[in-house]
Amino acid sequence: MEQYLQNIDHHTFRTVGSVADELGFPCYAVGGYVRDLFLGRHSKDIDFVSVGPGSGIDIARQVARRLGRDAHVSVFRTYGTAQVRHRNLELEFVATRRESYSRDSRNPIVEEGSLTDDISRRDFTINALAICVNADNFGQLIDMFHGIDDLKARIIRTPLDPDITFSDDPLRMMRAIRFATQLRFAIHGPTFDAITRNAHRISIITRERILTELEKIMASDKPSIGWQMLAETGLLAYIFPELDAMRGVETIRGRGHKDNFEHTLMVLDRVAEKSDNIWLRWAALMHDIAKPVTKRWDDSVGWSFKNHNFIGAKMVPKIFRAMKMPLGEPMRYVAKLVELHMRPIALVEETVTDSAVRRLITDAGDDLGDLMTLCRADITSRNPEKVRRHLENFDAVLQKMDDVTERDNLRNFKPPVDGAEIMATFGLPPSAPVGIIKNAIKDAVLDGIIPNDHQAAYELMLRIGADMNLTPVNTSES
Repeated sequence: MEQYLQNIDHHTFRTVGSVADELGFPCYAVGGYVRDLFLGRHSKDIDFVSVGPGSGIDIARQVARRLGRDAHVSVFRTYGTAQVRHRNLELEFVATRRESYSRDSRNPIVEEGSLTDDISRRDFTINALAICVNADNFGQLIDMFHGIDDLKARIIRTPLDPDITFSDDPLRMMRAIRFATQLRFAIHGPTFDAITRNAHRISIITRERILTELEKIMASDKPSIGWQMLAETGLLAYIFPELDAMRGVETIRGRGHKDNFEHTLMVLDRVAEKSDNIWLRWAALMHDIAKPVTKRWDDSVGWSFKNHNFIGAKMVPKIFRAMKMPLGEPMRYVAKLVELHMRPIALVEETVTDSAVRRLITDAGDDLGDLMTLCRADITSRNPEKVRRHLENFDAVLQKMDDVTERDNLRNFKPPVDGAEIMATFGLPPSAPVGIIKNAIKDAVLDGIIPNDHQAAYELMLRIGADMNLTPVNTSES
């Protein structure tokens, strides 16, 4: 028995096949689960198609009964599908069908169809494989479009005309690139060319569905593969124009800047090697996002990207909204890392002072480790000596941070005197003077002018208040 037969010759597949036989319907495991059987990948989702009107729902109900009390069935009659959850498996059932599309929608018109119709509508040949689960033909492989050959050749290819496939459902262009990224497969030449010709069709796809594919690309071992393909096919200009604007090099008087898009992808992959944190990866992708809008030429210094970190941080919320990404803590985290990503590099290039280190520690807070991971990845010079020197300096900065943190107790720094105490002391409402005094105390602590304790901060508050002609109404601790 072949290896894939061994993997399906167990209770779940035999139960589905037995129910299908009793009801008189041919039934097949199809799609991604079958593909992953041949790739040696584990999957908990199994799709089954059966031949006969309404057969998918009928089989699902009987399978759930047969599997016992820990099996739960959900029926979606509008779509003619049903799902059975059993322990750690999700079994999807649907009757074979054929689809047709209108020009302005990816939602198909669905009709009853044959097994050939159903397999032909699949997105890629590697997903167009089916295995029979009926007893008489248990384990028989259906491979109408040479999907096994494409698996062996590591190729993504459409079963039918790729122009029709992608025009009908443009999301499949994103899926092709996502699969190529996840599996490290190549996209077949004619299929790749068809994505390029149909890239404009992505505009009919919702941002939420596009984001789902992007998230899977970002979670891959080497996400740059997907982003590079998105750029080469022209899809990037439609789904992330700010990133697409980073491509290319401009030269004036023989001096060019680095290709910021290529640099960004290198940083992204380096971060991905170190961390599975998806939002740290997004921060890597956006860390230089403002370089196209800040790029300037100056005869005396050449190319500059002044304040690109601050402007980039302000661009992050707009990008998150446009791409339908979460607007809460993930957005603030990415914006913070984009804003701060130049700070550790500046410490490397300058004399490291306690004051600068204190400010970075307090501004980064709990995300300091992620920031340093990003900044290490950001060193992409072609000069090995320069890279070595910068990384050594980073180690020195990290040691300095540890020393300052231990000495000053700054990891969770809060000003020793807060706004409420300032208002109570001088009888002030929330106002600009309160913020001025609070920031002055914070700066004094971070600059090492006063120790990080309440008494010193309180005394400084009184002195600053006197300079501002403020009269204390409560000096119980003076």
